[in-house]
Amino acid sequence: MIQLLIADDHPAYRRGLELMLAHTSDIDIVGEADTGTRAVELATKLTPTVILMDLRMPDLDGIEATRRLNRAGSTAAVVVLTMFEDDDSVFAAMRAGARGYLLKGAEQDEIERAIRAAAAGEAIFGPQIAQRVIAHFANGPGSTAAAFPALTEREREVLEMVAAGKGNATIAHDLMISLKTVRNHVSNIFTKLQVSERSQAIVKAREAGLGGA
Repeated sequence: MIQLLIADDHPAYRRGLELMLAHTSDIDIVGEADTGTRAVELATKLTPTVILMDLRMPDLDGIEATRRLNRAGSTAAVVVLTMFEDDDSVFAAMRAGARGYLLKGAEQDEIERAIRAAAAGEAIFGPQIAQRVIAHFANGPGSTAAAFPALTEREREVLEMVAAGKGNATIAHDLMISLKTVRNHVSNIFTKLQVSERSQAIVKAREAGLGGA
């Protein structure tokens, strides 16, 4: 029997998962947590096989909760179940020790499959997330990661859009972040690439294969 702990701050979503998994013969929900701190407490007390962990929770977020459990030697396999699919969130969760990463739009069979896979010691990712992970680790010597090692995942994403000729407002819209945040990313990119203007950043980016010829 797979013992499951659900950590999510939305009661309706927790209830939905409970109803969804009620018919399974091999998954038993042993606890529910509405904060990251509570998730750590219950995981320590109940020693579940798998934890479905939301990322954005009050008190302590899912990434830090996962990190603390990992450092404490918890045997629970954490599968992130969240709305956030940006590279920063995905790779931060992986670095913290998560075994899987699903989006909240995942179908019931996908969630069940992820729980069983994590319980069996496998790493499991939703289709959209798997593509990001594969692309990240497939980066070779000529990749942007190798060309610009000082950049974060999000900064590389912004740089690629800059190299494609997109303005800050378009980038903000496409990434669903504020214009101020885009400006901060661009400023950091200029500093790390040691350039003083957009055209110079574009030249460097295109030389590394970003944004077209």
